[in-house]
Amino acid sequence: MRGPGERVSEASYRLVIADDHPLFRGALRAAVSGQFAGAAIAEAGTFDDVVAELERGGDVDLVLLDLAMPGVRGFSGLMFLRAQYPSVPVVVVSANDDPTVIRRCLAFGASGFIPKTLGVETMRAALARVLEGGVWTPPDVDLSGKPDPATADLIGRLASLTPQQVRVLMMLSEGLLNKQIAYGLGVSEATVKAHVSAILQKLGVESRTQAVIAAAKIDPDNWPQVVANSE
Repeated sequence: MRGPGERVSEASYRLVIADDHPLFRGALRAAVSGQFAGAAIAEAGTFDDVVAELERGGDVDLVLLDLAMPGVRGFSGLMFLRAQYPSVPVVVVSANDDPTVIRRCLAFGASGFIPKTLGVETMRAALARVLEGGVWTPPDVDLSGKPDPATADLIGRLASLTPQQVRVLMMLSEGLLNKQIAYGLGVSEATVKAHVSAILQKLGVESRTQAVIAAAKIDPDNWPQVVANSE
């Protein structure tokens, strides 16, 4: 990400469109291309593809992220990106425009929220605002409500997880054992145990099951709750 306030020509923008539906990626690409002619636009159909694009090198000016795509659950993709690439703005593009969902996206560090039903011209204006350093949310959605103190505290605790801890928590929620997590991440079981201990401490819980239940409280519809018994 370029430095704060650093102006770049529209043609030099580099964006990543992350959505598992090719037709929607194409529609979003057309909307972006119409606004920023010559911008470099990459498409990602899975979360691993998103990470690969960001690791490819060079400045990425914006990631347009669907919350529901292969490799992530709920807000986990957003949590990971904000922790791993804090200088890269992320705008959530989702079919779920519930005010609570939008507020939580912003709490986890999103630079904006664009409903998939948004018109092309309004979407272009939203993207322009974010690329100028602002935050955009639907003007017709009331975001004045605040989460209860317990939920706000939990969001803060989840946001404090490192990228690797987010991945470990996701894998715990899928019922994977430490050795399976270690294999998937290419680390030792001792490293996984250390991550699990750190997760429990940060979330203020005593077991793997409680950690997954805590995460699911933020997004119960999309966060799996299958936890392996083995520590």
